[in-house]
Amino acid sequence: DIDGVGHKYHLDLVLEDDLDKDSTVNCTAEVLYHLGNKNIAPDVQFTIEGELKNTDEADNIFYNRIKSLETELVAENIPDSHGNVSPEMEPIRLLAWVASGYVIWQNSTENTKFQLAQIKHVKQVKRSDEYLEFDYMILLHEMVSQEIIPWQMTVLWHPQHGVQVTQDSRQPKHAAE
Repeated sequence: DIDGVGHKYHLDLVLEDDLDKDSTVNCTAEVLYHLGNKNIAPDVQFTIEGELKNTDEADNIFYNRIKSLETELVAENIPDSHGNVSPEMEPIRLLAWVASGYVIWQNSTENTKFQLAQIKHVKQVKRSDEYLEFDYMILLHEMVSQEIIPWQMTVLWHPQHGVQVTQDSRQPKHAAE
């Protein structure tokens, strides 16, 4: 407890590479949840010991595949009702997972535990520059309340510049239908 400021947590954890389950790195982090104001994202400071697998090759393959499509990508229900993700949609899911991490961080409190449950809908937005842009409607599972929350997010991505969430907003429950 930090009087008048908030609660600070010190974490020691192991990060597992989502693409290479045998690859792990140690991480330490300090997370400060501010008192009172629910509109302030927690402050996070972290250090990582080591490096995760380089994804440049897979990123470039995905980027070139999407750039070469004749029409913009549109997809729904990733994963499907049986938990399956087709191999060609796996990079779309991973991109949503990374972007939703930002949304989760920005909207977390000490009393929430969000997890990406599903991409309800994703649509690629045509752009004239080198970036890929996707509009996602995702479903976040709030593990404490068991609520399923529809969330819209617009994501820019380029393999050399990373992921950026340019817009996000919580949606009414009926938006998921």
